[in-house]
Amino acid sequence: MSIFERYLTVWVFLCILAGIALGQIQPSLFQAIGHMEMAHVNLPVGLLIWVMIIPMLVKVDFGALHEVRQHVRGIGVTLFVNWLVKPFSMAFLGWLFLRHLFAFLLPADQVDSYIAGLILLAAAPCTAMVFVWSRLTQGDPLFTLSQVALNDSIMVVAFAPLVGLLLGISAITVPWDTLITSVVLYIVIPVGLAQFWRWRLLTKGQAIFDAAMARIGPWSMTALLATLVLLFAFQGEAILKQPLVIALLAVPILIQVLFNSALAYGLNRWVGEKHNVACPSALIGASNFFELAVAAAISLFGFHSGAALATVVGVLIEVPVMLLVVRVVNATKPWYERRA
Repeated sequence: MSIFERYLTVWVFLCILAGIALGQIQPSLFQAIGHMEMAHVNLPVGLLIWVMIIPMLVKVDFGALHEVRQHVRGIGVTLFVNWLVKPFSMAFLGWLFLRHLFAFLLPADQVDSYIAGLILLAAAPCTAMVFVWSRLTQGDPLFTLSQVALNDSIMVVAFAPLVGLLLGISAITVPWDTLITSVVLYIVIPVGLAQFWRWRLLTKGQAIFDAAMARIGPWSMTALLATLVLLFAFQGEAILKQPLVIALLAVPILIQVLFNSALAYGLNRWVGEKHNVACPSALIGASNFFELAVAAAISLFGFHSGAALATVVGVLIEVPVMLLVVRVVNATKPWYERRA
């Protein structure tokens, strides 16, 4: 990992402070930015999110989908945890902690929005950072690539129905037109543009492609941090009044990460997969495509919403928690490979 990636949590925290401070110093500026909308889409944020997402999707080779045949059991575990366990477990944890256990500590008018943000966070499996986590565990690169390509293919058609279902189960009104627009804007179009860009670069040779990847790599994180500054400029007043909210939102996210990574890791051992397959399977089961979650939350519920704040808390704890999971799966390799 680069220094920038390793200390992402620090940069996120600094952006939170910068956003809150700027929002208090120049409220009129950020109000003007907030009103730059077209069809309920904030144009500056939409541009930043494209810059955030597209470079990540350029790395994804959908031609690797045929590799799923090599590790059917590992792919089966990945799909089971990513699409049948993680979103529903997060909806349950959000309901348990935010609507019941922590309800007296949270602003009542934002509880539904916080739960919606958690659902959006869990409904999109990780795309880019899972390559980093896999590399740190010496995971099988072809398996990692094939599971990312398969998840992204499923996400194009399953993200909107899954989010709509879980929001409905949680008794949260689903703005279907905005949800479908978000899927088109932040999944379908970026995937198409990214794959066209990938094809064009590869026609010029692998060296040109690798050089382009190195050049555009920082774009995603830079755009993410700029989006966070904007988001917290709008959220600043609410956070200053309720600083405990971020810690409370982190609890179900943390439990969800640890539960799903342990479940995927254990299931892969149970079905007899190799350790270098179990590691990326467990890591993608624990991490989230938080860039998409942030984008969808802003589009569906707005800058000022609890949903947007909840997705950002996911960004805040992603790196340190995932590094903990990496350490655990590396340390338990002898146990994993020991058979009765």
